[in-house]
Amino acid sequence: MSLELFIARRIYGERSEEQRFSRPAIQIALTGVAVGLAVMIISVFVVLGFQREVTDKVVGFGSHAQVLSLSLDEFGMLCPVVTNDSLMEVVKGERGVEHAQTYALKQGMLKTDDDFLGVQMKGIGEDYDLSFYSRYLLEGELPAFSADSSSNQIVLSRSIADALRLKVGDRVFSYFVGNDNIRARRFTIAGIYETHLAEFDKVTCLTDLYTIRKLNNWKDDESSGIEIVVNNFEEGDEVANALARKINHTQDRIGALRGVFSIREIVPHIFSWLDVLDMNVWMIIVLMLLVGGFTIVSGLLIVMLERIRMIGILKALGASDGMVRRIFRNFAVMLVGKGMLIGNVIALLLCYLQQRFELIHLDPDTYYIDAVPVSFNWMYLLMLNLGVLVVSSLIIFGSSYLMGQQAPAQTIRWE
Repeated sequence: MSLELFIARRIYGERSEEQRFSRPAIQIALTGVAVGLAVMIISVFVVLGFQREVTDKVVGFGSHAQVLSLSLDEFGMLCPVVTNDSLMEVVKGERGVEHAQTYALKQGMLKTDDDFLGVQMKGIGEDYDLSFYSRYLLEGELPAFSADSSSNQIVLSRSIADALRLKVGDRVFSYFVGNDNIRARRFTIAGIYETHLAEFDKVTCLTDLYTIRKLNNWKDDESSGIEIVVNNFEEGDEVANALARKINHTQDRIGALRGVFSIREIVPHIFSWLDVLDMNVWMIIVLMLLVGGFTIVSGLLIVMLERIRMIGILKALGASDGMVRRIFRNFAVMLVGKGMLIGNVIALLLCYLQQRFELIHLDPDTYYIDAVPVSFNWMYLLMLNLGVLVVSSLIIFGSSYLMGQQAPAQTIRWE
């Protein structure tokens, strides 16, 4: 063990009455580092969890990308997309595409004896992946929706069911406005789901693709679009751009133009809102680094003032300014190291408890989720610790030059 490290450990571990000012200062500095790092870790994990939860829900409703029509019909409505085998082969053959599924939309109205509500019926078939709705299904079941026949069943959200006072097994009339008439259908409620993503929950109902195609007077190969599921969300834009180069502005059998759009382009306001959260995290990190840096510097200065006679004696015995600086650098490293260890333990423990028991709840109507989400990311954890370590090292290195600037005679006589 070097002499500098030995002296630094003695200073750090001393508990004498003479150190009545430095001990509280050391504890404050230690607390500042621990709390600052814990707040940074918790903030990053919570924002990552929030972004993941909201992104998963948005992708669940609309997948990572979609093939949509760019043309309007004679009534000003979007033309259907001809989802024939050749188009599906192009989509499914693109690298990174995990699954492709067709769907059809129709605006309608659900009516009970006492109330009515406008909804958007989404027709899906056997090829549609229902795992997202299975995860958020509260009551009932998900029927085997088909593109070849009608089951006369629907799945609706909790908000729609509450607004119309409906439950599983109830029958409800729906009305659809056509080009020159109004069509009515009677559905049985098979299931009720709830995602807390109000923008979609308030309007989305699921039924058979066959039913919606018949209501729209579409042929068996015509749909509102194709939803594209990719292997990884980060690849969504890349896959969408690759497919866009092959599909955009091509014409189908009915002469309509087609285009490919990523989910970020379809609902940009939600992802713009999520991106704003990154700025908030950066502000928290900067503030915590400033607070932690201030407490480290102030703690070192107080310790130095109480040890100034010791510094003078060491220099009188032949110690160089560099040796004095190394003593206090070692002292500061011990302080920061213990603070970082405590901060990591506090942050990981609180995040685990929140993830496991959901101790802190949120208003789902405002935040789209009912509890504070947490997403553990070890790469971000390592980066935060390295960042704090680098910044602390720079602060310690700069502060150490304040040590040992006085002549030994002056420091020994310090009162």
